[in-house]
Order: sequence, then C-alpha cells, then structure tokens
Amino acid sequence: MKYQKETEFRHDAPESLGVLMLNLGTPEAPTAPALRTYLAAFLSDRRVVELPRVLWWLVLHGIILRVRPRRVAQVYASVWTAEGSPLKAISLCQAAALQERLSARLPGPVRVELAMRYGNPSIAAGLGTLRAANARRLLVLPLYPQYSGPTTASTFDGVTKELRSWRWVPELRFVNQYHDDPAYVAALAESIHTYRAEHGRPDRLLFSFHGIPKEYFLNGDPYHCQCRKTARLVAEALDLSDERWQISFQSRVGNKEWLQPYTDEILKSWGRRGVGKVHVICPGFSADCLETLAEIAVENREYFLGSGGREYGYIPALNDAAAHMDMLANLVQRHASGWPEAMGNDASWNPTALAERLELARILGAQT
Repeated sequence: MKYQKETEFRHDAPESLGVLMLNLGTPEAPTAPALRTYLAAFLSDRRVVELPRVLWWLVLHGIILRVRPRRVAQVYASVWTAEGSPLKAISLCQAAALQERLSARLPGPVRVELAMRYGNPSIAAGLGTLRAANARRLLVLPLYPQYSGPTTASTFDGVTKELRSWRWVPELRFVNQYHDDPAYVAALAESIHTYRAEHGRPDRLLFSFHGIPKEYFLNGDPYHCQCRKTARLVAEALDLSDERWQISFQSRVGNKEWLQPYTDEILKSWGRRGVGKVHVICPGFSADCLETLAEIAVENREYFLGSGGREYGYIPALNDAAAHMDMLANLVQRHASGWPEAMGNDASWNPTALAERLELARILGAQT
C-alpha cells in the first residue's frame, strides 16, 4: 500500500478536534443512473448483504441494478426538494447546528464535518477536510442511535479503510450507539408531545424501526434489543400502558425472514380490528429520508386507511430540533472527555505556547 503524503508539518500549527458526523447516504439525483451508482455501492457492502460474493454479484448486477433503480428513482422524485435530497439537506443543517454548539461549549478549536457512508460528501472528503484543519484528535459520530452491523459497523469499516492509507493517523474515538441516552429518549418524548398538541392523542402509537434480516440478530447483532429498549423507555416517559403502543420493523426486502412484526402488517391489522387513530414515529432515523417520508408517511398511511383506519399521522424525525442537537453536542462532549480541546489545555492551540514550541524545535534543528 502506498501511504498518502502528509502536508508540510509546522511546529506552530494549532491542533484541533475533528468531529466526523455520518449518515447512510443518498443518490446525487432522483434518476435511474444516479440510483444505480448509489445502490451499487450500498448493496456491495459485505456488512449490508451477507451472502457469498459470487452469487450476490450475479444477482446484484444481473437483476437488481437492472430493475430497481428506475422504480426507486420515481419514489425519490416524490420526496426531492429544492435543496436536493431531504437526508442531505437536513444533515447539513445538523452539522451546522452541531458546529455552533460545540464552538460555544468547548474551550478548544473544533471542526465538524459531514460525511455519508455511500455517496457525497464522502468519508474520504470529510476526513481530508479535518486533516487540513490539523485535527489530531478525531471523534466519529454515526447518526444511528441503535447499533447494527449494516450501519454502525459499516461506518467503522469505511472510516478505518480511509485511515489505513494515512501516514499519520489521528487519535480516534468512535460513538457506537446512544439508544438509551436519557437526553435522546427525552427528545423523542418531547417530539411526540409536540405532535399530539397539534394533532390530538392517538388510539395507538407505533415505533417503527428499519428492519434487518433475522439471521443477523441470531448471529449476535444487538440492534433488535436496542430498538426495543428505546421504545420501552420512550413509552415509560410518556406513561403509556402496554396496549397503547407497539414496536415494528419496516423496509424488508427479499425472501429471507426479517425482524418482526412488520410495520405494514401491523398497520393493516390495526385498521381491520377497528383501531381508528394511529401515530407512527421512527426513532432509528436521525433525519427524515426516503424511508420515513415516502414509506412511512405515504405508503403505510394508505395501508392503514385502506384497511379501515380513520386517521393516520407520521411524527417527523428529530432532524435539527434544538433538543436533538443539544443531545448530540452533549454526546460529543462526553466522548471527547480528556482531550485538550474539551479540557481547556490550550498548549495545542495557544499562540504563545506554539511559538515557544517552534523556537525549541528550531534550537534542536527543525526547519519549520
């Protein structure tokens, strides 16, 4: 492997804390070619699809990428905004809000960069910007509250793959999950209260999480348990009785069994059994995207109403709400504990200390 050449090192260059905030990703446009590129990267990830490579390559390139991009592009077009992909637009707002909070709270310099596991801005670009800012300490923040191999672990793979080519690797910390963080639970409960204040109380509240193949759970993935804990804690915060709420899993594909119960089947069943009013929230999504805006807000609404339900409401993701961004800022501060930028040890960026370091280096023979 050829390692990347480092930029010229200067003894008086101030150091900083880099925060790489990541989400799954999005196509560049709601078109079949853009979807083909995005899906090829996403579905080629061994963490996402755990099948023998030769067999899966034939299925992916021989069937899926010939058919699915055109159909999915139409769905993306239905949620596309003037700012582009909803996920990317919201994520950029989140990054800006997190930067503002951390700059105000931390005594040392901090730089927040957004990256996507698949697509742009890429992990390589985000890390490159942080390296240019002389981020000698790096905190990776995947916006997945519940840990799972296809999301959190895949993000770790993407980050470390890029860092393997760096000559000078920064100190590294990685946020694995925050599914039971009290401030995260409180933010979810607050968002439900706010929605109810405008739309009234439902007969049932459904917590819908993105599904994963059941096989992943049986092989040790903790995602299923963490989803259930999140829902239980929020239900307790809302003082909901057991019959007033339910957990489900959405977005299944293929013929394998996925985590159950399935969201669409629960909603159809409720409609047939006379449940009149339903609210749905998706706590596993930190930002609204195709799966929430199209699948939950539109498609599953039709399932419920078409089965006899009377009123259906989707509670938006936390997005860049103040409580959500405050929670993420607190999370970063906690995980950055002990690092100079969080502790106030300004030798890494104080001009006087840096000048003294440069002078000492020159005495010892350094040129810069």
